Amino acid sequence: MNILLTNDDGIYAPGLWALYRRLSAHHQVTVVSPDRERSAVGHGITLHEPLRAISVRVPGGGTGYAVSGTPADCVKLSVQELLEASPDLVISGINPGANVGVNAHYSGTVAAAREAALLCLMSMAVSINSPYPDYYDEASGFIEYFSEKIIKNGLPAGVFLNVNLPNLPLKSIRGISISRQGTGVFREGFEKRTDPRNQIYYWQGLDAPTNFQGREMDGAAISHEFISITPMRCDMTDYESVAKLASWNISIPEKDI
Repeated sequence: MNILLTNDDGIYAPGLWALYRRLSAHHQVTVVSPDRERSAVGHGITLHEPLRAISVRVPGGGTGYAVSGTPADCVKLSVQELLEASPDLVISGINPGANVGVNAHYSGTVAAAREAALLCLMSMAVSINSPYPDYYDEASGFIEYFSEKIIKNGLPAGVFLNVNLPNLPLKSIRGISISRQGTGVFREGFEKRTDPRNQIYYWQGLDAPTNFQGREMDGAAISHEFISITPMRCDMTDYESVAKLASWNISIPEKDI
């Protein structure tokens, strides 16, 4: 299998290289990752400055390209310039911290997988529900197993997978949940501070919900110690609303507005 690995935590992130070590033992793996952390950049791409891709070596003997742009840039540049052939699968991660619910909209990890799907490639984003995961190696073993399932069964065009694992050894995980993206709104806010020069600045933060019910939603699944797998679509059209909007009889006004 020919695999492209990327992430949003930068070329030296331990989750990226744990996955590389596992997959490269049996597959052809290329790493193309941002040259620094790019968390929460969403699906941004670089238009007004040049992109640079530098070959780097990391501890343990792995090599990859460090790109000066975003996760989405990394996928675009890989497919169009850096790789000799299109990959069979694109994997973004392993990200420390879950990417569930509304966070999937902000996540650079998820955006890289979405970009691959836009380019008609099968892909998944992978995260562990902890800022300091203890089980990168075991998670990598599951992702290798699941990658083979994806290649065997395929994915519909324009669909990618968002995979979130509990921070547990595999033997302690309760099972697999094919989940929906959560829609609950997190409690957000800004902490207002004053710097030594008496200038106001703000730190943005949020409180993630912890009291999930059931496990049909992604955040609920991992909180109940299941691996959450959520299929996501690049097409953001709400098809149920198309007919409703058509029934409004919207037209161009005859007189000036």
